[in-house]
Amino acid sequence: MVEAKQGALMKGRKKMSKKTLVEISVNNDVKLTAQFEDNATTRDLISRMPFTVDMDNLYSREMCHRYGHGGLPTDNAKDKGYQVGDISYWPPMGSLVFLYKQNGEVFEQQPIGHIDNDVSFFSKFNSAQVTFRVRA
Repeated sequence: MVEAKQGALMKGRKKMSKKTLVEISVNNDVKLTAQFEDNATTRDLISRMPFTVDMDNLYSREMCHRYGHGGLPTDNAKDKGYQVGDISYWPPMGSLVFLYKQNGEVFEQQPIGHIDNDVSFFSKFNSAQVTFRVRA
């Protein structure tokens, strides 16, 4: 009887999402820590780590690297808002973005994760070399 109740409780609980800690290095200087969600996009990115990309400052709110349309797989892209520090993938242009300033926009995105540190310093960059690696 106790086992049946425990089984019913387990079925009612939502599955805990797995997060992966990722170290992000900006221009071989600034170190950031991000928590990546578990989805098709993040699994693909993690399989490539460590890797370095050039990111450009766009719209005075985000750092962006364009893989090109279809550059990364998606499994949960939808229109939604964002928080400062979010890392997202914009499928139409295949853009990997760090959102460092809020403007209230809602856009189609696949959530990747969130940077735990202050990201406002990105406003001072026109571009940056960014390295991603799974944190040990």
